[in-house]
Amino acid sequence: MRPSSVQKFATLFSVCGLAIAGLMGSINSTTAQTPVPVCQPPSVGEYLLLVVTPTAENQKQLRNALPNEIKTTTCQYLTETVTRIGGFRKIDDANRWARYINTIVGLSAIITTRPGEAAAQPPQQPPQITYNPQMLGEGFAVLVDYFNRPELATSVQQAVGGKVGLASYGQKPYLLAVYTTNQQEAYNTLQRLNDRGFFAVLVDSRRVMLLRSTVAAQ
Repeated sequence: MRPSSVQKFATLFSVCGLAIAGLMGSINSTTAQTPVPVCQPPSVGEYLLLVVTPTAENQKQLRNALPNEIKTTTCQYLTETVTRIGGFRKIDDANRWARYINTIVGLSAIITTRPGEAAAQPPQQPPQITYNPQMLGEGFAVLVDYFNRPELATSVQQAVGGKVGLASYGQKPYLLAVYTTNQQEAYNTLQRLNDRGFFAVLVDSRRVMLLRSTVAAQ
């Protein structure tokens, strides 16, 4: 028996539907695999907020909580997907927005800036270290990227006026310049380190693993 016109139409519709579904699946797969660009560094004198937003819902919540005039971009910082908010010329302004985002949206923010001239470093012996791994508690951690040069610990110690540790954040090692629950102390330390040419960042200390409590150069 020859198929009716209705049957032919139903068959054609089913085939087209499957083709469209396959095409959409291919588009969604391609979209899902689109890599997130690496975050652009701050300009000289600029303080940058990097808000940890791993999901599209986090990004939407943050965008809805910010004024329209504030520009944001989604990018990759270390192993984190973050929302980049730039344009701050004072650390206090960046601090206020970080507190606002944490209180209103419930997201953590990293504050960073661009260091000045790299500090001159005399030759140093490899540091002596003590081992005491643990997760830090609630508060603020100021971390210094030492670019695989552990001898920088001596200069960081001189800058902060005390011993520094070794910590891991985002699966990357850093010198731990200060761990504190005092916001102002953390911001002052961040600014002092960046003024002296170190690449320092301020992060939520609950996301930091302390690898070594002290790094004492000989």
